[in-house]
Amino acid sequence: MRVLGINALFHDPAAALVVDGHTVAAAEEERFSRRKHGKRPVPFSAWELPELSARWCLEHAGIRPEELDAVTYSFDPTLARPAHEMGLNDPFDPLRLDYARRAPEFLAEALPGLDPDRVVFVPHHVAHAASAGPASPHPDSAVLVLDGRGEAASHLAGRYRDGKLDILATQALPDSLGLVYEELTEHLGFLRSSDEYKVMALASYGKPRFLPQLRQYVHPTGDGGFRAHGVGWAALAPARAKSEPWTQEHADLAASTQAVLEELLLELVHWLHREAGGEALALAGGVALNCVANSKIAAQGPYRHVWVQPAAGDAGTALGGALHVVAQQESPLPMSGADLGRGWSDEELRAWLEQAAVPYEEPDDIAETVAEELARDGVVAWFQGRSEYGPRALGHRSLLAHPGRAENLERLNHVKGREEFRPVAPMVLADRAHELFTGPLPSPYMLFVHDVARQWRDRIPAVVHVDGTARIQTVDERQEPLVARMLRGFERRTGLPVVVNTSLNTAGRPMVDDPRDALECFGSAPVDLLAIGPYAVRRGRAFA
Repeated sequence: MRVLGINALFHDPAAALVVDGHTVAAAEEERFSRRKHGKRPVPFSAWELPELSARWCLEHAGIRPEELDAVTYSFDPTLARPAHEMGLNDPFDPLRLDYARRAPEFLAEALPGLDPDRVVFVPHHVAHAASAGPASPHPDSAVLVLDGRGEAASHLAGRYRDGKLDILATQALPDSLGLVYEELTEHLGFLRSSDEYKVMALASYGKPRFLPQLRQYVHPTGDGGFRAHGVGWAALAPARAKSEPWTQEHADLAASTQAVLEELLLELVHWLHREAGGEALALAGGVALNCVANSKIAAQGPYRHVWVQPAAGDAGTALGGALHVVAQQESPLPMSGADLGRGWSDEELRAWLEQAAVPYEEPDDIAETVAEELARDGVVAWFQGRSEYGPRALGHRSLLAHPGRAENLERLNHVKGREEFRPVAPMVLADRAHELFTGPLPSPYMLFVHDVARQWRDRIPAVVHVDGTARIQTVDERQEPLVARMLRGFERRTGLPVVVNTSLNTAGRPMVDDPRDALECFGSAPVDLLAIGPYAVRRGRAFA
């Protein structure tokens, strides 16, 4: 069975292809179009489809549009209600719904040969759920979805058994944890539906002193649902203009909202466990990208296993929609990893370098070359294998640095043009992680935070956040032998089993995806070495 999944309506357009139950390709449109998040989440953009990523998925698998058994669209307009009836202020929402209804004809035009009758509408939160439960290592699991909005709800709680989803609770709009967090993001001067992760980072600098006031607006209802609506942000702290510095009030408001979010999530998780039982919980939806809250669920919740879809935001619904349709006929296989995007052979990469007339070398082992450069305190752009599906750089499109120098945090934020309060992450071998970090292990997708052991905090200061935590990525040597070899080479030289890993991009731009992106990023940012496949490009030689 061949099913192409499409996410297009709100934000983070993406495509994913499932063939005979196996996820063979998944990619976000932003990586092709070079527009951050693909587009802005406004009704006027709802017609835009992930044409480039969809075509690539099909080309990668050698499948023509007419050979597809189904194309899924992760929104069902028949379930939607007028925005004003749901308490939402969105006068142009009818335009969005009109575009959703016409998705089959738009898709048939974008993918010539596709029969529009093969387009299947999958409810938005069902698509989120299917990206988590069936894709996880625990197919029979509870599933919790929370985001801004779907057709008429903002939440789904359920249980997968034998590949089938039993929905136990949903929360009708306008109550929405995702929308509350989006409102705060905008109030604090960041870009709504884009910069929520910045609020999470800022929260570590504050105290939750507004928590009692926020509980009046954000709290559980005891039946698997909640209230999350109508917060008067200005009464708590003044709005911040984008150009203004943040204040302690802003940090305290971020910390308070983070705290009330965590409280509510724990209540929902305990309710779900009472209703559904089981040992495993799978999370999806944009709220599931809040790695601080995920760690609270893992530490204080009732589940033995907590798994988070690496593309937990709307991009993941492309995969979830496809998996949902596949599961009606066969059992889909769990995700083997997040490296589901584009990749190039060594010969193709060499051709790119020669076309760009860039001097390069081919060392005996690129992993050892990079380890040596990092040990000398160089910053390395690491471009290896297939690109990642989701917002995290996981050792395929990464910026690497020495974790033992505290100034490297400021240095990397300068390289990327980011805010000074944002942390960078450590990459560590899975078999060594327990020596340095306490928290959910393994953590291959960088979706939890971990306490850094006190004896290590002064040794790897660049990756330790202000609250003594780190958002780690564990590396399995069997799945990522090249990354593992680089980590071991770095430890031999420095005694440190950790390397700084942050995404290979600069502020406001999507993560690097193809070789041209890598060369442009290397050329515009103060990076010392580009490791692209087996080849090394050194700044001093490239720009002599």
